Amino acid sequence: MVEVSLCMIVKNEENVLARCLDSFRDLVEEIVIVDTGSTDRTKKIAARYTDRIYDFEWIDDFAAARNFAFSKTTKEYIYSADADEMIDEENAKKFLALKEAMEPEIEIVQMWYVNRHEFRTTENYEKDLRPKLFRRLRSFRWIDPVHESVALDPLVYDSDVEILHLPESAHAGRDFGVFLKTVRRGERLSEKLLHMYAQELVLAGTAEDLSAAREVFEEVLHDPDRSAEERTEACIILARAARLRGDKDAFFKYCMKNISMSPCAEICCELGQYWLDAGDCEEASIWYINASEETEAVLDAAAAGRTPLMQLSHIYEKLAGLSPEMKDACIRMAVEYRSRAQEA
Repeated sequence: MVEVSLCMIVKNEENVLARCLDSFRDLVEEIVIVDTGSTDRTKKIAARYTDRIYDFEWIDDFAAARNFAFSKTTKEYIYSADADEMIDEENAKKFLALKEAMEPEIEIVQMWYVNRHEFRTTENYEKDLRPKLFRRLRSFRWIDPVHESVALDPLVYDSDVEILHLPESAHAGRDFGVFLKTVRRGERLSEKLLHMYAQELVLAGTAEDLSAAREVFEEVLHDPDRSAEERTEACIILARAARLRGDKDAFFKYCMKNISMSPCAEICCELGQYWLDAGDCEEASIWYINASEETEAVLDAAAAGRTPLMQLSHIYEKLAGLSPEMKDACIRMAVEYRSRAQEA
């Protein structure tokens, strides 16, 4: 059986840390906890489970903190945990079976991450595969019988283990601060980080968060080195920010920029919401139909399914009350769209 280090970075997690550690303590041989500045009982709770507790000064860099944490582990594999996750009894058995059967060449194990929809910030699905278990020291292997070379791609195994992600609140505000500080240091956000920033803004950003991000995405929109996909994401963020602050001209400018490039479901939903707020249900329904039937989502999967379908259901419910002669037909349409939304 392989041995595993449970590795965590934490800050003010007194409400959830014991739940996490209780569920994993019998599955691992070592627990390493790195605290980045807790002011609550987090470290006292952690001390009930391990003496491998380290302090790390927070520098607005999750990668730096995780690298430090990984450097303190000693076992063959590292399980990277967040304090707001846990594993149930059924999946704990799968975890132990995985340890028993682990082939020596496996370097990364992916597990199913099961999300709570109400607090999602970057998750588009109820569950998705994520790398969770890592070989601590990598062994390089030569491959090919002739013109041999070193295998550089890690061997990844997709397991059936499910990890429950059970946050008590969204943490998008923390992430937004890191994104903005990174940009203000003069660092260019990679395509991956830009996508994550835009996705988090769409799924969990407030009007204030979107306003703070405007300068970042304006620069993206006018940067010739940025891809069409990145400019599409910028249009989505800037259009929503403009709608929320009531800037009609800017709103339609960004929507039209997107439509002239490659229309996406998020922009169609923004236009649907604009016309719905204006009281024009007919025009709103056109854009929600475009979102659900004619376009694809870029940042929020629900924008091409559940969201516009639910809005269409609400529109027809409203029309049923306004038009007695069309009441039955509108109610049927409302029920149909609600049913489709539930299946999406």
